[in-house]
Amino acid sequence: MSASYSSTRPMPVGIAPDRLAEIQAEFARGWHTLCAQAQQGGLEPPRDRRFSNPAWASDPRHAFMAHAWTLSSKALSDMVEAAQLPEAARNRLRFAVMQWAEASSPSNFIATNPEAQQALLETGGQSLLRGLGNLMQDMQRGRLTQSDESGFQLGVSLATTEGHVIFQNELIQLIQYTPRNARTYRTPLLIVPPCINKYYILDLQPANSFVRHALEQGFSVMLISWRNPLPSDGDGIDAATWRDYLCDGVLEAVRVAREVSGQPQINALGFCVGGTLLASALALALARGDDPVRALTLLTTLLDFSDTGVLGVFVDEAHAQAREQQLGAGGLMSARELGTTFSFLRPAELVWNYVAGNYLKGNTPPAFDLLYWNADGTNLPGPFFAWYFRNTYLENNLKIPGRIKVDGHPLDLGRLRMPVYLYGSRDDHIVPWRSAYASSQLLRGETRFVLGASGHIAGVINPPDKGRRSHWVHDACDDGLPGDPDLWMAGAQERPGSWWPDWSAWLAGHSGAMVRASRKPGGAGYKAIEPAPGRYAATRAT
Repeated sequence: MSASYSSTRPMPVGIAPDRLAEIQAEFARGWHTLCAQAQQGGLEPPRDRRFSNPAWASDPRHAFMAHAWTLSSKALSDMVEAAQLPEAARNRLRFAVMQWAEASSPSNFIATNPEAQQALLETGGQSLLRGLGNLMQDMQRGRLTQSDESGFQLGVSLATTEGHVIFQNELIQLIQYTPRNARTYRTPLLIVPPCINKYYILDLQPANSFVRHALEQGFSVMLISWRNPLPSDGDGIDAATWRDYLCDGVLEAVRVAREVSGQPQINALGFCVGGTLLASALALALARGDDPVRALTLLTTLLDFSDTGVLGVFVDEAHAQAREQQLGAGGLMSARELGTTFSFLRPAELVWNYVAGNYLKGNTPPAFDLLYWNADGTNLPGPFFAWYFRNTYLENNLKIPGRIKVDGHPLDLGRLRMPVYLYGSRDDHIVPWRSAYASSQLLRGETRFVLGASGHIAGVINPPDKGRRSHWVHDACDDGLPGDPDLWMAGAQERPGSWWPDWSAWLAGHSGAMVRASRKPGGAGYKAIEPAPGRYAATRAT
């Protein structure tokens, strides 16, 4: 994807005169009230985190600027909503106005940010010098620093769950984790993380590791670590395709997991793009006459791309063709471009917050494992990305039985009839929860849907010991989910805390008997190659 959101054809923009007059009148009233309050004194800044520091209330001029920006931003937003436009064009305009509004906040400029001015005076100019140093370092890195990265090291402070790489090829390393209990369930669990990021979002630190939690519940866990291709690689990895990721990635991992465990079927979990790859690979396996998975879990996964949320602003035929011309025959979609795109989906939190803190005030952001992971992105082979963009986001071909063929085999998600656990996050801006729910209408197995609080990552990485957030379930619907997600929600019950125990209990019912655990890595001819997290995860994008 890219940061371009222009439409392929100009759209006439009009607003009904009476509605435009209402917006203008509302702005005028707000401006009049604001000026009157400023003259009377005691004007408090808006209730917005970026204006919460007492410095914004110390001088009425700063509070006035903050209110004027808020008032102007609201007027622009109202005009977008009132514009007579097709919804796709409105979404693009809404996104553009949001970007302008966030970029023009007075908190982003030293001349209008009283916190930065105060720091400048108190430090005798040192804060500005540190900020310029931070800016120069980020320019050399080619990205905005969102976390103090000095305290993190892969395999030492992150991704520390004990395990070994037992298989690798040009696309994946397969990690087999060491059991943490004396007995484990007979049916192993294979985890397919997104290839757009490093796998260790699921194994950050012991206190918030999904992998460790699964091991402690008695599951035998294996996990794919996707290769991070570099421009300097000379083995043709930059020409890898969607077919390669299904066959040489997911299905190879499935094959090895079955052989090592000695089980004819395994359980499998896919997260985000990993879930899309996993479901597609299983549909391909079925088309070949194989049924390798006993129970399937999909976390924040899109199979039906009818509603892709804010990412839809990047999707059009012109963009697809540009990517095909640029990358369709080879090359890399860079982690830097992907990371920038995703950061600008939430610019107030992931961009301008750090511009103000790092550059204007000269601060070093606190250490945060999730944001360290967020900056440790992966490059993607161009042909894979170009195919994925067109066939999912643009044309939504996966949901249509037989529309996509791999090696001549038509894919039909409707043939997947194993039990399914679907999870969506209520505030997910990348995979809207109703779109995650839509997978229930494509898959034919008995399905349980669970909705968690928070967003795409924080909703998933929610360990039970923290006692945070909540989740919603609808036990009466497990025998058949309604087509309307809002109907499901109307009858759902909110439960406090993490959804992880609910998933563990569900998966335990599909994992067979418990057997004595083996702590020796490998089996069936496979041996330990290197300790987890492995060299693929350690490779940094350039």
